[in-house]
Amino acid sequence: MSAAPRSSVPSRGPALVVPVAAMLAGGVIFLVGLRAMPDRDPPLPVFASVPEFRLISSAGEVVERRDLLGHPWVVNLMFTSCAGICPRMTSEMARLEEGTRDLPETRFVSITVDPERDTPEVLAAYAGKRHVERDRWLFLTGERKAIYQLASQGFLLSAQEGDPRRGEDAVLHSARFVLVDGAGRVRGTYDSRDPAALLRLRGDLRRVEASPPPPSPGA
Repeated sequence: MSAAPRSSVPSRGPALVVPVAAMLAGGVIFLVGLRAMPDRDPPLPVFASVPEFRLISSAGEVVERRDLLGHPWVVNLMFTSCAGICPRMTSEMARLEEGTRDLPETRFVSITVDPERDTPEVLAAYAGKRHVERDRWLFLTGERKAIYQLASQGFLLSAQEGDPRRGEDAVLHSARFVLVDGAGRVRGTYDSRDPAALLRLRGDLRRVEASPPPPSPGA
């Protein structure tokens, strides 16, 4: 009996070895290239420069712009009798503070927009109930006009008196957090009600702390 005819289709085993090997080599080169590339994220924009200010902390101490230079910080507006967004903002700020304990230079700043009622003593009691680390998280008060001007011109945040007759809080203010770098420049604003925005804030905060601030003029 004659032998069965062999298939006329050539074996592809050896032919596949070269493309697969090339793909693997290319993958290794690509991964090595990625590791060698510098951070490709564009630098954070600069939206504004925080002007000089003079406020009073919950400890009764004067806090000025220069006291925060060299420290990245996150700032928000609030007031202790707020029945609207403030409790949620404070809770989110607390989570942010707790989740960034490995960033020792970072500071957190909450500024009241109801300074007549939020005296240093009232702010101290408010912070005490939340077990705030005083050296890292400041609660500040001051003169209403100066605070509103600082909010709008420095942090690009809105704040205005509300109308209780229409069911509004005594003060209406922005629900955003603001990221300020060590040179006192606003680098971003983030909706405190948006989990994605808060996650982005954490990443941006780490980028800002990892980047040294630019030298001051005349240095």
